[in-house]
Amino acid sequence: MAKKRSSSKAWLKEHRDDPYVQQAQRDGYRSRACYKLLELQEKDRLIRAGMTVVDLGSAPGGWSQVAADLVGHQGRVVASDILPMDSLAGVEFIEGDFTEDEVFERILAAIDGEPVDIVISDMAPNMSGVTAVDQPKSMYLVELALDMARRVLAPGGSFVAKVFHGEGFDDLFRDTRDSFDKVMTRKPKASRPRSREVYLVATGFRGR
Repeated sequence: MAKKRSSSKAWLKEHRDDPYVQQAQRDGYRSRACYKLLELQEKDRLIRAGMTVVDLGSAPGGWSQVAADLVGHQGRVVASDILPMDSLAGVEFIEGDFTEDEVFERILAAIDGEPVDIVISDMAPNMSGVTAVDQPKSMYLVELALDMARRVLAPGGSFVAKVFHGEGFDDLFRDTRDSFDKVMTRKPKASRPRSREVYLVATGFRGR
């Protein structure tokens, strides 16, 4: 128990000292993750005014906040998470477990057949610290997000998802390449160096 408490203390100290956490507080962003999406946006120009965005694993709302700013009043953001999320102007939020059919269908109903320009996902499972357990769980979430992207994206649309390097990564990369003209991985500066996370950026959806 003492070990767990000391590791929690270390995490809290690292979190408080994190320059991106401090910057998010200054800029009025909900999370440090905002800077990951902003860097991807700067490199790849993924989100433009008037677009429709689906944000999976959205709580506490950092990516939705950035997306809503970028799409403006003419655009639309549909967000979903298993955790509650405080409301955001221009964002329609669906609370529930994305892996359940009923929640999946509610997201589809919210989109209401409108062509989606980009699906973004910063989802990750609750990590146990055991790679053999965590990796398959995280891959499953990305595969579901990719499945949704294939169902809702307009031709030419984009898909961005957090992925962890490890078993299943190469297969996922190849699978994504089957549906998009260009697929690459990015490691934003705001992503902690020791983390195995990278972001899969796929553009030019070929349609179903």
